[in-house]
Amino acid sequence: MELSRDAVLALPEIILAASALILLVWGAFAKKTGPVFVLAAVASLAAAAFAAATGPGGRAFGGALIADDWAGFAQVAIFAASAVAVVLCDRWFASRGTNRFELTVLIILAALGMGVMVSAGDLVSLYVGIELHSLALYVLAAFQRDDAKSSEAGLKYFVLGALSSGLLLYGASLVYGFAGSTRFIDIAAATNGGASVGVLFGLVFLICGIGFKVSAAPFHMWTPDVYEGAPTPIVGFFAGAPKLAAMALFARLLTEGFGGALEQWRQVVLIIALLSVFVGAFAGLAQSNLKRLWAYSSIANIGYALIGLAAGGQMGVQSMLIFMALYTVDVTGFFACLAALQRGGKSMESFDDFAGLMRERPGLCLAVTAFSLSALGLPPFSGFWAKFYVFKAALAAGPLATWAAVLGLIGSVVAAFYYLRLIKVMWLDPAPSQTDAPAGGAVAVAYATALFAFPAVMAALIYLDPLSLAAAAFR
Repeated sequence: MELSRDAVLALPEIILAASALILLVWGAFAKKTGPVFVLAAVASLAAAAFAAATGPGGRAFGGALIADDWAGFAQVAIFAASAVAVVLCDRWFASRGTNRFELTVLIILAALGMGVMVSAGDLVSLYVGIELHSLALYVLAAFQRDDAKSSEAGLKYFVLGALSSGLLLYGASLVYGFAGSTRFIDIAAATNGGASVGVLFGLVFLICGIGFKVSAAPFHMWTPDVYEGAPTPIVGFFAGAPKLAAMALFARLLTEGFGGALEQWRQVVLIIALLSVFVGAFAGLAQSNLKRLWAYSSIANIGYALIGLAAGGQMGVQSMLIFMALYTVDVTGFFACLAALQRGGKSMESFDDFAGLMRERPGLCLAVTAFSLSALGLPPFSGFWAKFYVFKAALAAGPLATWAAVLGLIGSVVAAFYYLRLIKVMWLDPAPSQTDAPAGGAVAVAYATALFAFPAVMAALIYLDPLSLAAAAFR
C-alpha cells in the first residue's frame, strides 16, 4: 500500500519517465518524426494536468519527494513550458534538416529532472533532479553538432556545470556531516535558531552550486556564450523552465531546510541578487546580439527573483513564484519571435537584423515590443506585476531588503536603455531587406504569449495570486 500511495504522488514524474522510454523506442522505428513531437507535447501536458490535480498529497519515498501546492504550482508551469518547447523545436529543426526524435526524449527527460527538483524533500533527490535535467540540457545546447557555436556552447555548459555539481556535492556532504541528515525537515530541526559554522559553510557551497543553475552573478559566466551558441528554440526552453525549477528548489531548500537561519543566508542571497541585477543591467548595454542581450536580461531578472526570496516568509516566496512564472512566459515568447524570424534564410539575432521590423512584420514587431516593455517593467505589462510583488515583499521585510529593492529599481532603470533601443530600431530604422515568411508554430506561440503579457495577465493574476500564496504556505 505504501508503494502504491507513493506512486500516485509521483504520477507526473512517472508519466514523463514512461513517455521518454516509449518515445525512445518509437522514434527508433518510426519513419517520420512528426508523431513523436505530438506525443511528447501531449505527454508534457498530461503531466501538467496530473500535477495540478494532485494537490497537497504528502511525502513519498520516505520524504525524498514532496507532493504539495508548491510542487504542483511549479510543475504545471514547467511541464506546460516543455510542451511549448516541443512545438517550437519541431518546425525550426525541420527547416534546417536536423529534426531528430532524440530531441523530444531530451526535452521530456529535462522536464522529468525539473519535476523531481521542485518536489525534492532531501539533498539526495535534490542532486538527482538537478543532474538529470542538466545532462539533458548539455546535449540540447550542442544538438546541432555540425555547428561550431552550438558544440562550443554545449561544451562550456558541460564543463562549468560539472564544477557546479562538485560545489553542490561538497556542500551537501558538509550539511549532512554537521546536521546529521539529508532530509530538509531534519536539517530544519538542526538549524532551528541558527546554523552552526559547519552547516553554514555547507549552505554557502549549496547556494553557489544552485546559483550556477539559475545563472546568478558571479556564477553567470556560461550564460551569454551558451545563449548565443545554442539553437534558438532550445534557448527559449532553458531560459525559462529550468530557471523556474531551480528557483523553486532554491526557495524550498532555504525556507524549509534552513528557515531557522534566515538572517544568516539572507545577506548572502541579497549580495548575489544585487550583483546579478547590476551585472545584467550594465553588461547588457554593450551587446549587439539579441540572444546575448537576453542572457544578461535573464541574469538581471534572476536578481529580482532572489530579492523576493531573500525577503523571506510566505510573502517573499509568493513573490518569487509569481515573478518566475510570469518571466517564463515572457522569455519563451521572445525566443519564439526569434525562432520565427529570418532574413535570406538566416536567423535574425542582432539589432541591425530587427531594423524596420514594424513595416515588414507588424504582428511580430508588436509582440517583441510587448516583451521588451514587460521586461522593462512598464505597467500594466506582466513584468511590472512581477516586480511589483517582489518589491512589495522586500519593503515589508525590513531595512536590508528595502535597500536591496531600491538598488534593484535603479538597476531596472539602467536596463531600460537596451529594451527601448530595440523598440526604437524596430519602429524607426529602415529595414535592410525583406524578411522570410515566419514559421507557423513559433508565430502562434509568440502571439499567445504576447497577449498574455497584456492584457490576459490582468485576468491571470486573479488566479495566480491565491494559487501562489497557497503554494508558498509553510507546512
